[in-house]
Amino acid sequence: MGIAKGVMAETVRFKRGPAGAASAPWLVPIAMSALMVIGGQAHAAEPPNLRDLLFGRHANDSSPSAGFPPVARYEGDNGAAFILDRTHGARALLQFDGDPEIWALTATPGPHGDIIYRNDLGQPMLRSTRLGGVTLFTPGRPSGMPAAFVGEGVAPRPPPVLGPDALFQLEVRAALRATRAAQHSVGFDTTHDFVTPDSEIVFAEAFIITAQAFVRVAQTTKPGQSAISHIMDVRFVTGPEPDAAVKGPVMLITVAPELGVAGRPSSGRLIAVLSRR
Repeated sequence: MGIAKGVMAETVRFKRGPAGAASAPWLVPIAMSALMVIGGQAHAAEPPNLRDLLFGRHANDSSPSAGFPPVARYEGDNGAAFILDRTHGARALLQFDGDPEIWALTATPGPHGDIIYRNDLGQPMLRSTRLGGVTLFTPGRPSGMPAAFVGEGVAPRPPPVLGPDALFQLEVRAALRATRAAQHSVGFDTTHDFVTPDSEIVFAEAFIITAQAFVRVAQTTKPGQSAISHIMDVRFVTGPEPDAAVKGPVMLITVAPELGVAGRPSSGRLIAVLSRR
């Protein structure tokens, strides 16, 4: 493994393998119960199984008879707009307008046939009723706000990474952003022996979200600065499930490329880990 050299050599340590492979106002939603019915048609009887309970009888049907399309655009009563993509089985993807982060949520059954979409901290971000009503939970609205269906949406997708050099440059920029937030050099160390064109996007997402977490924690002034003042390195490794931990001066982030967008910790989880210091 070699140490990357260049303009950001002191900030980013980027290790190449033998193959030569080279964002958000919506932080940790507060779980509170709230519900708003905004329309749609209910089924005449209770769904006969868990799959129907979670995803409805027409989970993958975008026809008018299915009610709302599986990829839909919603807008909260405060103007916050987002895309909700429910085409991934028990997982859903959510992306707010103007925020590069894609939240990977897990659908779980709630009372009265509701579906609760939770982030990787287990906290609800959305509640959906069998009638089609959606409630959005944010730090500013801990009791939830109704979100109105606007129309069919475009499935959120992370921007493509165009090869090892582009991934390296993205890592450099993310490390520089974390360095500015921490007010001291923060190195990003990544072993890329196993990086493939398919997994580059997951690592790119991990770099961007990690930098975003540093910025958000730093914005909490003294408590935030204290939390990240001892972090000197961020190391990215692979594992079966995404994870994050702080051990002394090192933040260890586990990425699971086979899980796609859900294979890296969310900014909310990283903020929680950093703030526990």
